Amino acid sequence: MNLMYVTYRCALRVLFSSCFGLRVFGRENVPSEGPLLLISNHQSFLDPLLCGVGLKRELDYMARASLFDNKLLGMQIRALNSFPIQRDHADIGAIKEIIKRLQQGKAVTMFPEGTRTNDGQIKAFKSGFELIARRARATTVPVLIEGAFDVWSRHRRFPRMGKIYVTYGKAISPEEARQMPKHEYVANVNQQIREMQRDLRNRYHLDA
Repeated sequence: MNLMYVTYRCALRVLFSSCFGLRVFGRENVPSEGPLLLISNHQSFLDPLLCGVGLKRELDYMARASLFDNKLLGMQIRALNSFPIQRDHADIGAIKEIIKRLQQGKAVTMFPEGTRTNDGQIKAFKSGFELIARRARATTVPVLIEGAFDVWSRHRRFPRMGKIYVTYGKAISPEEARQMPKHEYVANVNQQIREMQRDLRNRYHLDA
């Protein structure tokens, strides 16, 4: 157990609940052990933290390599199980690191839109994560983050108050993933997240 991670997670739960009224749904869909790939939409700077703050198990994250250049910041994000990735080109080393961590039974979060949304809407997913899931025989869980765009979008320098919701969707087992063609697997995850967003917005009368 990473004690620093647990400490940060407890502090962030209090912070996010107090400032953003964080609500989390579908925790029962997240396996408590075994290789796990969480696939999430990408609304804000906060998304990597939001994916894990409501769960009991630890998550590992990718972070832009340049963030590790700052020693203090690098130390903080490493404490949150982050590892560097080069965003300007295909980072084979990072892909191998993800597979390695999954094969060790860890949970890794990925954002296949590639970058934060410009308008809060979910964009098409880039392929690649399906190969990682198959290679590592990992369970895939779609994750919806909603409200974080209004709180701290890429257009805002600082966050503001608002409501944030996180929903974990139906898990896709390694066996189910192997039976799906690549395009069907990617489309399945993307569609689940879009449906969770639509249902959440309808339930809480959120603006589209």
